[in-house]
Amino acid sequence: MKAKTVFNWSSGKDSALALYELLQHNDFEIDCLLTSISKQYDRISMHGVRSRLLEQQTESIGIPLVKMEIPEMPSMEVYENVMRETLTSLKAKGITHAAFGDIFLEDLRKYREEKLAEMDLKAVFPLWKRDTSTLIQEFIGLGFKTIVTCVDARLLDKSFVGRIIDADFLRELPENVDPCGENGEFHTFTFDGPLFKKPVAFTKGEIVLRKYEAPKNDDSCFTDPKETQYGFWYCDLIPE
Repeated sequence: MKAKTVFNWSSGKDSALALYELLQHNDFEIDCLLTSISKQYDRISMHGVRSRLLEQQTESIGIPLVKMEIPEMPSMEVYENVMRETLTSLKAKGITHAAFGDIFLEDLRKYREEKLAEMDLKAVFPLWKRDTSTLIQEFIGLGFKTIVTCVDARLLDKSFVGRIIDADFLRELPENVDPCGENGEFHTFTFDGPLFKKPVAFTKGEIVLRKYEAPKNDDSCFTDPKETQYGFWYCDLIPE
């Protein structure tokens, strides 16, 4: 019997490739895609993509979407409470596994596994420990298309946001930036490829730099407590 699985869906390239990998096997039944949404902005957390585009994306993929609304810059306690409530609801519907697109961040994997174990759920990592240079080439080779929606301004300048990931993009990346952005250097929105019935249509909007003050304590799930300020370049994508 296939394991009923919730897939933690960011809308980006790693999620798309990991989902594609899982769908090639008969061990898992993907029951739904779970995405964290910023309640204040109605956009995908970190990626900055509008919820409407996420809806069009998952409609094209053909798997039900579950949105998990969280406040801007939530504390770990708030984030974990919302996640626990969401997973409890899904578990009641038969979910036994949760899948992720993580590749090599050991601490993050350990955290996910421990939190899921508390609920008697198991974690699945289809891309784990695979070479990121190989993965991104595989992603492109399969016919996926993805656009960069957000870059960490500490590592990449404005010229990298709003671009399709292709050979030129990868060639221009600085040596200290992972080709899959696994350390959070950049985030993407995947709009076409073998998962999709049809491409997700959009136009590129404005590009903006958003700066944030780091929290005064280390109780944040999205920031490095050693940082005092940080910024991200975002490219708005407008649904057609």
